[in-house]
Amino acid sequence: MDKKLDKYAELIIKQGVNLQRGEPVAITAPILAADLVREVVNQAYRAGAPRVTVFWSDPQTSRLHYDYQTEEELKNIPQWVVDSRNYIVDTKAVYINIISEQPDLLKNIPPQKVVAAGRASSKALERFRESTGSNQTRWLIVAYPNVEWAKKMFPELSDKAALEKQWKYIHKTMRLDKADSLGAWQKHAAKLAKRSRFLNRAKIVSLHYKNSLGTDFTIGMPKGYIFTGAVEKGGGGVEFTANMPTEEVFSSPHRLTANGTLVASKPLVRAGGIMENFSLTFKDGRIVDYKAEKGYDTLKGIIETDEGSHYLGEIALVGYNSPIQNLNTLFYNTLFDENASCHFAIGRAFPGCIKGGDKLTREQQVELGLNDSLEHVDFMVGTPDLSIVATTEKGEEIVIFKDGDWAI
Repeated sequence: MDKKLDKYAELIIKQGVNLQRGEPVAITAPILAADLVREVVNQAYRAGAPRVTVFWSDPQTSRLHYDYQTEEELKNIPQWVVDSRNYIVDTKAVYINIISEQPDLLKNIPPQKVVAAGRASSKALERFRESTGSNQTRWLIVAYPNVEWAKKMFPELSDKAALEKQWKYIHKTMRLDKADSLGAWQKHAAKLAKRSRFLNRAKIVSLHYKNSLGTDFTIGMPKGYIFTGAVEKGGGGVEFTANMPTEEVFSSPHRLTANGTLVASKPLVRAGGIMENFSLTFKDGRIVDYKAEKGYDTLKGIIETDEGSHYLGEIALVGYNSPIQNLNTLFYNTLFDENASCHFAIGRAFPGCIKGGDKLTREQQVELGLNDSLEHVDFMVGTPDLSIVATTEKGEEIVIFKDGDWAI
């Protein structure tokens, strides 16, 4: 089938990282995505990159590390890995992360080994995470299909048919099925920007979520909050799109204001495990109780990472009638599944989601209400009957979502 790799790579370079002439490019990718990587490298050089560096990985080798290394050894992050990420920051490169999900890759690996390795990596790569988290380093996450992932999504199909269908779905979510994909993205970004402006002008104090699944939850917004969507500003004021696809308008809530219960509406794949039918209960911002019919130990590992992983760092609004939701398929990957549903994230907040936040120290950000953590894990709460009502500084109530979709 026509993979449209040239159009895909063009979107990555022009809409995603918005590469400027003279900027280096760094790419992390699994070896099975080599054909897309080659096209991205080609497009990057044609757009004026002086150097493109690719850091390759192999999922099957990674699995062997988890099979044979002890938990202590997995926590020992080699210095060359740290140096490679710091190199991206030091050279002021744009960063492209091409992923290719294998949901069952770490099946039967003890969750504590996966969680411990993840914590150690987050801590070791803190400087790099700070740079991408504050958008000083422009970054992008995109996906590449593979047979194992496709069969997880479409188990009833043959390998070939499943992969073809997965390519078709990724084309649709990336707007590669449009004659002018770049133009379609620009129109989409303008729509999300308009919604963001409305929410920012509304001067929202709190939002109340409710649905028949059991969510009954209120959360506050810090003063000077900023909602954004599709297009963000990186270092030097250059606009870019960090997640492709994206359907969300997002911000960071006040860390101490969450009260009530959130019930997950979709499974969550994380740290080698799948969490299903789980819920979180909050009091004064903190998670005080949590349940899961499947994947409880994985959920516990996430929440118990540090003090900040007991609080929320992101609030994201996605209409239920979104292109990804309308595919009526679980991708088993957060990049896609979070863009089918309203969601929150446990853990770290975005400094750029509060006025002047990216120029403040971490301590100052926390003082203003933003959360800090080694974790940032999105989970979905949107349903067809979700309602969201905002209360403004003037005490007015605005219906933001009705019957699962935008009402403004």
